[in-house]
Amino acid sequence: MRLIRVLPVLSVLSAAAFAPVPANAQSFFEELFGIGRAAKPPVPPRGVPGGVPAPAPGLPLPGAPGAPGEPTVEAPKPVVPRQPVVLKAPAEDNVIGQDLMLNGLTGSLKLEKGASGTTARIVLPGTKVSQPSESCKVPLGGGGPLAVTADGRPEGVGRFEIPGGECPLRFDVLDGAVLVTPLSGSPLCTFTAADCATTPSGLWGPPAATLIPRAAEFESARGTADRAVRENYKLMTQRLRGQDVRPVVTEQAAFSSDREQLCRTYAREGAHGFCNLRFTENRALALATRLGVNTATAAPSASAAPRRRRAPSATPSVDGMNPDAGGAPLAE
Repeated sequence: MRLIRVLPVLSVLSAAAFAPVPANAQSFFEELFGIGRAAKPPVPPRGVPGGVPAPAPGLPLPGAPGAPGEPTVEAPKPVVPRQPVVLKAPAEDNVIGQDLMLNGLTGSLKLEKGASGTTARIVLPGTKVSQPSESCKVPLGGGGPLAVTADGRPEGVGRFEIPGGECPLRFDVLDGAVLVTPLSGSPLCTFTAADCATTPSGLWGPPAATLIPRAAEFESARGTADRAVRENYKLMTQRLRGQDVRPVVTEQAAFSSDREQLCRTYAREGAHGFCNLRFTENRALALATRLGVNTATAAPSASAAPRRRRAPSATPSVDGMNPDAGGAPLAE
């Protein structure tokens, strides 16, 4: 009888042992082990007055660039000048009476002006046809003055020509120099009677000894000339359309190599940079002329004026910075 009375008590205890855990105890274990509701982020309440609705998936947050109602940030575009950059064009008579030499080394070229017009006395250097290792010189017209004809400013600088004779030549008058080009299409002029093949093409200018003291002046002006070439080239490519752009791009791509080819034989070019400067100025004026500028009357652009160097600052210099520029990059 006692065993029968104990069985109901055991059944009640076993049922209580396997009964469901209360809700508060379950939440405690979920928080402790990171399962259940504790593993899910809380859901913000909906319908709260004044609340900010969550953005739809894939849309930028409010206030971010590109969001609705916010200004769109565009990539910066290259600045193209509105007007050509004009350098000061050399006067046509700035070399009158000067003794110029090919590459500052050899030969002789002297332009003179008289009552009958402009004349030229030229002695061309070259090599003997029969003995290429030996040099020779040929005075055009027997060494007397040769009449030259003016041809305006088709490329921005004054131009003269000797159209006839044994060696027809073109003279582009630069600042303190003359750029000579044979009109025959060949860089050589051969004189059979003198057994001499001459090479008149190139820059005729002063000797190196007179140019080296002005090296700093030439370096400063070179930055201005390079900038003028770049700006005028940008403007020209913007104005042209279609196939008209290709010749200008090709010509500009060859500009640096042409300059190197012309100036590498000038006497001590690396010490003064005279030839590089004059060739670059000539290119800038030629581009400005093609853009419609009359270089004979146009005033130099403000952007073409050389920049003044800042005086040294009183503050001590810091490694890695230029004290003259206040931490800014050097002017071109």
